[in-house]
Amino acid sequence: MSVRRTRAILQIDPDRACQTVITTFECSPGTSEDLLDALKEAYSRFISHQPGFISAALHVNDAQTRIANYSQWERREDFQAMLRSDEMRARNREIAELCSRFEPVMYEVGAVF
Repeated sequence: MSVRRTRAILQIDPDRACQTVITTFECSPGTSEDLLDALKEAYSRFISHQPGFISAALHVNDAQTRIANYSQWERREDFQAMLRSDEMRARNREIAELCSRFEPVMYEVGAVF
């Protein structure tokens, strides 16, 4: 019997107490699938199991030259601790080889329409 993990629902709400991180990755159409696979692997095996992780979504543009990652964390410190872990540092080195640039930026939700 398999056990299905319950996922938190991604909610964009200015009243929700959480840290939002939007990371953009610039890549080529030739590496976008490999990059997407590496990101999915990182989330399924490591990131989603870290303290404070709430939820995330990966988006690929039509030209397959950019991937946007929207993630939510309970606290800024939770996200920073995940980034500083040995495992994530190693994964980020691999991810960096698949893209020309990536940048995580922390945000607060300003409004939802």
